[in-house]
Amino acid sequence: MISIKSQKEIELITKSCKILASVKKIVRDAVRPGVSLKDLDSIAYNETIKLGAKPAFLGYQGFSGTICASVNEELIHGIPSERILKDGDLLSLDMGVVYEGYYSDSAFTMSVGNSTKENDWLIEVAQTAFLKGLNAIKPGATIGDISYEIGKYINEQKLFTPKEFSGHGIGKYLHEEPYVFNEGRKGTGPILKDGMVICIEPMILQGSNKIKILKDGWTVVAKSNKKSSHYEHTILIKNGKGIVLT
Repeated sequence: MISIKSQKEIELITKSCKILASVKKIVRDAVRPGVSLKDLDSIAYNETIKLGAKPAFLGYQGFSGTICASVNEELIHGIPSERILKDGDLLSLDMGVVYEGYYSDSAFTMSVGNSTKENDWLIEVAQTAFLKGLNAIKPGATIGDISYEIGKYINEQKLFTPKEFSGHGIGKYLHEEPYVFNEGRKGTGPILKDGMVICIEPMILQGSNKIKILKDGWTVVAKSNKKSSHYEHTILIKNGKGIVLT
């Protein structure tokens, strides 16, 4: 069942998102060659606690990190390890916080040190696909309209998105209805209504939409072994428009 948030709930989610935005900036600023994924995880944990929130992912279904840190061909759900980042790596960071029982969730992909044309392209496609989905939000639009615009753009770039994972509603729980897939048909699914809070998160693969999950049970990797990207924000629907909260 899709939950329409009350004004009080929207205020708490908005505060959660503001905290997350601050944590994201601190973690992003710490990314450079020579830093380990564990280092970034510790920074995220400490900043989240300092700002009066709790990590959303830590302990979720047994996940052992504060952030998901996925490098190069790893698409999502990478467990922070002692891996040292290198110049030219493509790093996807996904993180969330809980503030007074309300969740926020956001992700971005960035180059470590000096970038490459491939990195820049994948980052840009993920961000533009997100904007295509965001701009599909208007009075009378459906979840399928968001999915269609994202998928159409990814396909135009001759890139792919996995069928197994999607965006989602968020609020009292990290994952709520509705599920927001990155491919779909116009006019299908629930109608978007003011007070809904959703996460739109394009995931970009090269070569094919095929993925595999590593033996750790979490890390999702492109079967092509080519670099991938991910971009996500928590969105409030207000006055028929999508408002980015994170």
